Amino acid sequence: MKRIRVAGIIPMNGGFALMHRMDVKKNPNFHEYYTFPGGGLEAGETKEEGTIREIKEEFGINVKVIKELYRLDSKEFNQEEYYYLCEYIDGKFGTGQGPEFSNDPKYIDSGKYLPEIIKPEEIKNIRLLPTEIKEKFVQDIKKDEL
Repeated sequence: MKRIRVAGIIPMNGGFALMHRMDVKKNPNFHEYYTFPGGGLEAGETKEEGTIREIKEEFGINVKVIKELYRLDSKEFNQEEYYYLCEYIDGKFGTGQGPEFSNDPKYIDSGKYLPEIIKPEEIKNIRLLPTEIKEKFVQDIKKDEL
């Protein structure tokens, strides 16, 4: 059975809220990269509920899901990924309390998780994964569709 991963695309403070991953030991090809905040669904959650929960855990902010933007069938990770445009509601960015910020040994090889706001014009210059979603995202930014 495929895992379901959800993620949020959050316009904020003139940019987009992304998770900067550094010193990642478990991925030999990508020790440093950016990704959209998100994760796997928990039992009984809708995709929208999971997106809201994950963003709260990772960034410490509350968002409203607006619409699905992208979908990716990741054969490499045996998962379906859903990317939602979200609207910031409230909360202090960078105050996430999710398990990735604890000293849980499960995350020892996951490296650092650093919440950052990246300006739209800088997105094309960073390593944002997955690449397939970055390409669509950059095109939508150019078309001013976000």
